[in-house]
Amino acid sequence: MKEKNFAITGVAGYIAPRHLKAIKETGNRLVAAVDPHDSAGILDSYFEGVQFFREFERFDRHIEKLRRLGEEKRVHYVSICSPNYLHDAHARFALRVGADAICEKPVVLNPWNIKPLQELEEESGKRIYTVLQLRVHPSLIALKNELENNPPSAKKNIELTYITSRGPWYLASWKGQLDRSGGLATNIGIHFFDLLIWLFGSVEHSEVHIATPTKTGGFLELAGTRVKWFLSIDKEDLPPDCRKNNKRTYRLILLDGEEIEFSEGFTDLHTIVYKEILSGKGFGLEDALPSIVLAHDIRNAKAIGINQNSHPFLKKIE
Repeated sequence: MKEKNFAITGVAGYIAPRHLKAIKETGNRLVAAVDPHDSAGILDSYFEGVQFFREFERFDRHIEKLRRLGEEKRVHYVSICSPNYLHDAHARFALRVGADAICEKPVVLNPWNIKPLQELEEESGKRIYTVLQLRVHPSLIALKNELENNPPSAKKNIELTYITSRGPWYLASWKGQLDRSGGLATNIGIHFFDLLIWLFGSVEHSEVHIATPTKTGGFLELAGTRVKWFLSIDKEDLPPDCRKNNKRTYRLILLDGEEIEFSEGFTDLHTIVYKEILSGKGFGLEDALPSIVLAHDIRNAKAIGINQNSHPFLKKIE
């Protein structure tokens, strides 16, 4: 496969190294990067001579110049790792300069923004891909195959717990601003909501039981399962064993009381997603839409309080 030119937005952010690694490991080159923060030394660990910009306008001008230099110089893909509220605009930028977009989740915050992007795809002939990396995890693919080959006679029961401790910086950053991040359900939960919908089908009913800046939880009924879910960035919600051993993250999905094991292999999932995209596959806007709708509905729902459908951790909070 011929080497492709990449550009990246949000290169100084948390998720960017996974994209840099994926670009490198798929045999492609990064030619330009932009971030308002200049802590971008990570670039040198992967590529040499990357043009770096702090102002998006200068980045835009450079990418446009490359486009006019022809096929060998133009940017073929723009990897979007910027804050959530900028994903829509940066995807539009990618299509405008004749590139495909590879966008981190969520590709948009509000579901009604998907259709205009689809129209832009049709007009430009380019695609907007999104990184739904849990869908390429080997153990989760095996679970999906098992569910499809042996459909359960009754709805399954899921208990989803994800606690990832964050300090005061989180709420002070764009991640703590609802209109910029979409809140916890979008910023840290959308990976899991996409996974559940992919595995068990469409959403039939949703409840939000608690919603604060640091934790949220509720109940979902999907076509094939009932889900009690809890998301938190509060270290006090970590189980005692985690706190005792200074573990900052606790991730657990129970299916009918048995753990779904997928803790290994996370570091390579972005590379797999990139390989799929470069081979003409990959996940697009239509794939991303159901979890965006769900996260939007959770964000705008009124919390009804803890009840019999609540996650066990919520009952402890009560």
